[in-house]
Amino acid sequence: MPELAVSTRGLRKTYRTRRGRKVVAVQGLDLDVPIGGVHGFLGPNGSGKTTSIRMLLGLIRADAGTMAVFDQEVPRHLPDVVGRVGAIVESPKFFPAFTGRKNLELLADAIGVPRRRVGEVLDETSLGERGKDRFKSYSLGMKQRLAIAATLLKEPDLLIFDEPTNGLDPAGIREIRETMRGLGEQGRTVLVSSHILAEVEQVADTVSIIGHGRLLASGTVAEVIGSSTAGTVKVAVDNHESATRILTAAGLTVRADGNYLLVDGAENSADVTRRLAQQELYVSELMPVRADLESVFLELTADEGLGGTR
Repeated sequence: MPELAVSTRGLRKTYRTRRGRKVVAVQGLDLDVPIGGVHGFLGPNGSGKTTSIRMLLGLIRADAGTMAVFDQEVPRHLPDVVGRVGAIVESPKFFPAFTGRKNLELLADAIGVPRRRVGEVLDETSLGERGKDRFKSYSLGMKQRLAIAATLLKEPDLLIFDEPTNGLDPAGIREIRETMRGLGEQGRTVLVSSHILAEVEQVADTVSIIGHGRLLASGTVAEVIGSSTAGTVKVAVDNHESATRILTAAGLTVRADGNYLLVDGAENSADVTRRLAQQELYVSELMPVRADLESVFLELTADEGLGGTR
């Protein structure tokens, strides 16, 4: 079996509420993150993403299961691999009155990294021209990129980012997305947890989708999208009520979408046209709806009772 950047088996974590009720945050999670590229770790808020990451980094103790980073069991052998890992789990603290460069220089001195790395990581995160500006003048996207620059100081092979685009405007999200893509293209492994699926789909090579702390799907983006049920067809027809009745009787699922009907479960588009034409209802427009990561995600998490959670 090829070496993995991250692997967990049967990972479990429970908490007790203030009232003594036991809550299962992660239950039997099996997760494989291949080496190189961007891996999206997806799930609604409350699905166990952050808890899993905190266990992996040794910040909290697992109740059961095993974890490995680059084939080294963690947390037992975390000291042996911690130099290969950089992570942003919570908002990092920087000195507001200091420049971005000065903040990184202080951090480099603290962890024993040559100061020459500061200029290199500023360039890697497209902050080279803003390194002399004070941190307090940075936009939210720039502050997040400075945090990423800080994780790069020790040249890690694995980068772990927990919801890195939370609170960012579209421009900031694009900046972080481009930074993560660039890191993946360099051969590093980027594990990014998120519930913003459209963004992850644009940057991830592979994904894992979890719900209620357990794995629902995993693979390349194309594999996960392709594993969804039969595609959806968008249909324009004059009589929605009659068309819905005919198609529902044929075992298809029909939903209204403005001036269209969305039909799920047809083996092919021609089947929809044929069934309606047999009842003298004629389609004026018909088009397949391309599956995307978000539709697969909602389909998978609907069975978990999570479809409405973001």
